[in-house]
Amino acid sequence: MKILVTGGTGFLGKTLALRLLKLGYSVTVLGRNLTVGRELEEQGILFFQANLADSEKIINACAEQSIVFHCAALSAPWGRPKDFYNANVLGTRSITQGCLRHDVKRLIHVSSPSIYFDMTDRLNIKETDSFPALPVNHYAHTKRLAEEEVDQASAQGLPVVTIRPRALFGPGDQTILPRLIRANQRLGIPMIDNGHALIDLTYIDNAVDALLCCIDSPGNTLGKKYNITNGTPTHLSTVLQSLFQKLNLPFRPINIRYPIAYAIASLLEGLSCTVLMGKEPLFTRYTIGVLAKSQTFDISEARNELGYKPVIGIDEGLDLFADWWKAQVNGY
Repeated sequence: MKILVTGGTGFLGKTLALRLLKLGYSVTVLGRNLTVGRELEEQGILFFQANLADSEKIINACAEQSIVFHCAALSAPWGRPKDFYNANVLGTRSITQGCLRHDVKRLIHVSSPSIYFDMTDRLNIKETDSFPALPVNHYAHTKRLAEEEVDQASAQGLPVVTIRPRALFGPGDQTILPRLIRANQRLGIPMIDNGHALIDLTYIDNAVDALLCCIDSPGNTLGKKYNITNGTPTHLSTVLQSLFQKLNLPFRPINIRYPIAYAIASLLEGLSCTVLMGKEPLFTRYTIGVLAKSQTFDISEARNELGYKPVIGIDEGLDLFADWWKAQVNGY
């Protein structure tokens, strides 16, 4: 079976592509990172360097593919609206057009639970729960629009399953935990209300398991969306204390009230938009909201309908990440 993975040089896409190869599939990846692409080629994966803005290249890449995993996205707390729209909306439109044109048997789309976030505490969120009237940032907004593109393709007959994995971490992560580690090294990490926010994380291999479940999931899963997490909500403070202990680094929390942290982030954003010419600030209002507000997800639908079962727990996952991070730092 031939399988295409978009975003195949990114964290999730690369991990998925290597697992698919190990399982015996013929794997093609699309991605921007030429260095990672060459590494994948050395292991037997076909690589095409492509940007999500390359509409015809994206559409043509779907030819002769049985399954397409759409993992590619511009995922960041900061950036230009146009860039998010081009990557997440127009890029997804190209993928759905390619799948329809070339009779792909199934599209498995990676969305984001950021679309639920409204800067308030929300616990045990279900897939059918409401979205905020105003998306929290450009990323969340364009991921909602991307889901609409997928829904339109589904209505045209494309078999598709969508997952919404929360906060991926593990070896190879260049985003969530590394951002926190860098912030801790520079100034410290804002701990609003002593870090009592309940959060959900997803270990990278568990997310890949969820994607693999979608390949042969039953017909009643088509057109549906599924929350994916480790299924074990944990206090932010507990996660960070454990992380830095495993890294053998001092944890530098900055205890601060939410209104003050939010005001500082607003100021930093203002400076970034003016003096710093658009450079991403150290903290955004969205980042402060994520650190301050509890957000957990109901994954019972994924368990019951996809057969998803998170195998690697958060503590074990942090151990694996810490070992990988220390090896990177030490040049092993």
